[in-house]
Amino acid sequence: MGRTRTYHWDDPAISAEAAGRMAGIDFLREVQAGRLPRAPISHTVDFDLDEVEPGRAVFSLTPGEEHYNPIGSVHGGVFATLLDSAAGCAVQSTLPQGMAYTSLDLTVKFLRPITVDTGPVRAVGTVVNKGRQTALAQAQLLDAKDRLLAHATSSCMLFPVPAPRV
Repeated sequence: MGRTRTYHWDDPAISAEAAGRMAGIDFLREVQAGRLPRAPISHTVDFDLDEVEPGRAVFSLTPGEEHYNPIGSVHGGVFATLLDSAAGCAVQSTLPQGMAYTSLDLTVKFLRPITVDTGPVRAVGTVVNKGRQTALAQAQLLDAKDRLLAHATSSCMLFPVPAPRV
């Protein structure tokens, strides 16, 4: 028998417009508190921003069947999405008002399979090095027993947010 899942998201332009008007840490705290909309991808995959501090971001997910690949475990793209979000938001948490970032690359190493039996997982991202134009971050995907399930490194490009059109 087929299964269904329904979800909603808010207009991503609301958060995108707000991102350039405040420091990265303040923006992420507003999202975490629910005063700004979460990214649509977080609704699609069903993960949450649990912690944010300068240079660090933590996302969590409870794996479900909707995350599975055809062979019965969580798809690597879900791993990568969590790790990319944690690493990228760790970088964003260090940015001043008027600056933004985008991922240049993401290198992921998958170490253990994840299924619904794994239980909740969390991606912990931290900034390793930040320059004027690029930043390097890493992220670890951990289970409730702190076993390493996957890890990633990400290079991010830093750039000024374009001035709003008048």
